[in-house]
Amino acid sequence: MTNYVIVGGDAAGMSAAMEIIRADETAHVTTLERGNIYSYGQCGLPYVLDGRIASTDRVIARTPDTFREKYGIDARVGHEVMHLDRARKEVSGRTERGEAFTVPYDRLLIATGAEPVRPNWPGADLAGIQSFKTIPDTKALLRAMQTIETITIIGGGYIGLEVAEALTEAGKRVRLIQRGPRVAAMFSERLTEVIEARARENGIELLTNESVESFEGDERVERVVTNRGSYATDHVIVAIGVRPATQWAEEAGLATLPNGAIRTDRSMQTSDPSIYAAGDCAAHFHRVSETDQYVPLGTTANKQGRVAGRAMAGRHAKFRGILGTSIMKFFDVTVAKTGLNEADGKRERIACAKKEWTGPHIAGYYPGNERLTTILYYDERTRRLLGGEWVGGAGVDKRVDVVATAIHFGASIDELLDLDLSYAPPFNGVWDPIQQVARRMQP
Repeated sequence: MTNYVIVGGDAAGMSAAMEIIRADETAHVTTLERGNIYSYGQCGLPYVLDGRIASTDRVIARTPDTFREKYGIDARVGHEVMHLDRARKEVSGRTERGEAFTVPYDRLLIATGAEPVRPNWPGADLAGIQSFKTIPDTKALLRAMQTIETITIIGGGYIGLEVAEALTEAGKRVRLIQRGPRVAAMFSERLTEVIEARARENGIELLTNESVESFEGDERVERVVTNRGSYATDHVIVAIGVRPATQWAEEAGLATLPNGAIRTDRSMQTSDPSIYAAGDCAAHFHRVSETDQYVPLGTTANKQGRVAGRAMAGRHAKFRGILGTSIMKFFDVTVAKTGLNEADGKRERIACAKKEWTGPHIAGYYPGNERLTTILYYDERTRRLLGGEWVGGAGVDKRVDVVATAIHFGASIDELLDLDLSYAPPFNGVWDPIQQVARRMQP
């Protein structure tokens, strides 16, 4: 019997646990989760705020009891791991009641995820200041929403924008403060211009180039102070990013990126042969730049967890890497990205030429067509497809997935023209928008 221990009970951890159960009939699997909720969809939480999803219960895939009773997993809750002893091959920590525990392992998976970044601003310990990442965070905000009107969100990334939309739809006054010159900096300026316009059109007070300096209030937050002003508020959500939850893994000497993300090989094995890592606590191999990066996404966590579980159980498995493919709805527009854009290319020292086209997402003469902007990035010398971005109404999801698939298999810009994509006026034009761009790149 092999003793498998998994630290973390969400996407990566439980994907791995299920693969181990399938691959090794004699496995003894113990999962240690510091919270009390297993296997839930964090990405759905913003939509609970305005009622699009009825309750947080709807985003829970499986309960701890399901893993215990149906699959025989020793799924423990309220167990926070605080120390890793690689020589003795055991992890230790404390339960939520303060009781010490130690668990030995033959093979260990670290799937601790990420934790919100919370700078030590003066006044940050006032009531009414919170992160937004977990089901308890969501429930706390739902309770607060019953008595508050004005909410300030600090940070204009995915979470900040999605929460801003949901709170606006729920009838709250929303202010969003972004330290940099624009929100959604993961996208190109062409896309963020549209996002910022939609934010203002829908009543969000958008403040860019402002840095938070402190909070003021007696017991509860009453004002946010920045380098440019002071703003009254009833509640604050800090959404300035996340970092890998890997402190005890770093202290144990595992190899990491500078931000603490655990380095692995393609089977998710760390610098210690008995230890694996997956999900938001791990590094992510990027297929285009061919470097280890940190792009924490739920899809990646599930894939890495699957690979780690199979590899731990002795099956051949290899993580093929990411493209950073992402998509976001913001009011009536959708923005998406895969691979590299110009800013990514500059950071990775990869020259990205680009071509843009705006036109209908289906046949232009068919009722209901919507404007869709497609930007493709490519290597001018080799013609290799490097990335793509989209902004529009309908049809964004289809195009980003087609281009992500093409990049995964090493397609060139010219080969996009050869794709046999579906056509009928309600669904597409005779030349798909990505092919419209490719046609304009012909030598």
